Amino acid sequence: MKNYKFTINGNKYSVDIVDIEDHIATVEVNGTPYQVEMEMEIRKPVSAPKAVVKVATPSTSPTTPQATHKVADVPRAAPAPSVGSIIKSPLPGVVLDIFVKVGDSVKPGQHVLMLEAMKMENNIDADKEGVIKEIRVQRNDSVMEGDVLVVIG
Repeated sequence: MKNYKFTINGNKYSVDIVDIEDHIATVEVNGTPYQVEMEMEIRKPVSAPKAVVKVATPSTSPTTPQATHKVADVPRAAPAPSVGSIIKSPLPGVVLDIFVKVGDSVKPGQHVLMLEAMKMENNIDADKEGVIKEIRVQRNDSVMEGDVLVVIG
């Protein structure tokens, strides 16, 4: 396992390359696993490969790592929803509580979940009327800014 240290926009990241298979790499960024797609397939060279990678999960910024899976379920990232809207984490934090379940109807402004960030509890609300199609987090999950939390259809 190779370890790299990066500083991106003043944020420090410790990146471990766990495995590379074809053009998909399994990496851990600050202990959170990601599946990344390599721009080109890497053959196993004698020296360490130098490759440009892009995160396979939906992202709001090319420099912001996104987590949508725990270590136990690191298959490929779920595709972005084609219909509906998504609720993203406005800042890094920990999911304290989830107030809805898949199939529930929500209205704009209704509390969907509670996120602890910087020792403060933040209610995350629905931004439109609809039905909860997906909940991509669980209680006690750590999330980064921009991570998809809930999908409303």
